Amino acid sequence: MKKRTKETTLRTQNALTGLAFLTPWIIGLAVFTLYPIGYSMMMSVSNLEFKISGGIQATFAGMDMYRKIFTEDANFIPALLNTLKFIAFSTPMILVSSVILAMLLNKVPKGRGFFRALFFFPVVVISGPVMSKLIGNDATMLIQAGDYGVYQVIKSLPEIISTPLLYVFDNVVLILWYSGVQILIILAGLQKINKPIYEAASIDGASGWQIFWKITFPHLRPMILLCGIYTVVDLAAMPSTALAKLVSDNVERTDMMYSYSAALSWLYTLVVLIMLGVVFLLLKERKEKQDD
Repeated sequence: MKKRTKETTLRTQNALTGLAFLTPWIIGLAVFTLYPIGYSMMMSVSNLEFKISGGIQATFAGMDMYRKIFTEDANFIPALLNTLKFIAFSTPMILVSSVILAMLLNKVPKGRGFFRALFFFPVVVISGPVMSKLIGNDATMLIQAGDYGVYQVIKSLPEIISTPLLYVFDNVVLILWYSGVQILIILAGLQKINKPIYEAASIDGASGWQIFWKITFPHLRPMILLCGIYTVVDLAAMPSTALAKLVSDNVERTDMMYSYSAALSWLYTLVVLIMLGVVFLLLKERKEKQDD
């Protein structure tokens, strides 16, 4: 009985110690995350008015703001499609380039740390305002990309083939800028794959293509899923996307102060969640069916 009592007391002490360490985080989550989220949701379904005496008076308006977005705002659908196109094209390009660059870095015998820092450097330096300025000045595009012969050849291909290739050609700098974190994650995954597996596959006569799809890619799938989720969220958080600009442009509308932009923000969040669901369904680990 005494031994059980001591174990129970020790568990209680450990639980209280863990709770003490978690308390600052829980308070920060409640004050700086949950409260703003709840307040933003409240604003999206309310009409807000500033009182002369100070403060804000909220009147419940239901789904009125959301109705106005779809029925009265001519800029919403074009901004939505533009943002979806940007994220849908950029995400796979960033993931593919990250895998390729990580595999190349994994084969570098010396100076691997230098190249890691080199690819990660833009993540540290480029903040939201800096990125917006660079994109506004077309710094993410190759200089006079249309003058390259390869560009013209790609442009002459069928639209279904040329569109994604031209997008990569026009945004190659942006893709590399947003690949730093993904390269490090995938590189870490590559280094965890046992080399004897590759040696055994080579002895059995497997080609490099077969080794990639049968060994490398299955091992990297969880990392690629993580990178896909991170990439979608990272791109959606860019202040230069069309939907983000639409939200910021409507923050101080005098007729619908804060309420309209809050509703736009929640629709943007819903769009991002749907895209994350698509990424999860495409990249999640699939269990192979075993024959009875």
